[in-house]
Amino acid sequence: MDYENFCLQILEADPKIRFATAYDSWAVRVGGGMRKGVTNLLSEHREKELVNLSVMDWKARKEMAQWLGKTIYTLAEYDKVKRFSFYLGDDYLLLVSAEKDADTKRVVDEVIKLYYKNQD
Repeated sequence: MDYENFCLQILEADPKIRFATAYDSWAVRVGGGMRKGVTNLLSEHREKELVNLSVMDWKARKEMAQWLGKTIYTLAEYDKVKRFSFYLGDDYLLLVSAEKDADTKRVVDEVIKLYYKNQD
């Protein structure tokens, strides 16, 4: 999959989406970034810290999959933004942030639709 293009499509799908970036299991960015013109709420250090925590959470959820099934996505809602983690198979994690007033169902549906559309 072309993760750069996939993340760009996500940003284009909804103007409320601020950030869409895919990472491998080592927390290495494989595509995506912040929407142009949007100010990052986190410092570079805090952003890396959040990505590392998200990857650790992803790995823990993979361990639970044998009992609960695979995690499709998780959502954290903060005072300022919504942050989604989408689990793209066993090897990639997609982090998406959106404005607080973004339609959660719309974001989830668009990301999942685009994921399947971009499968090789």
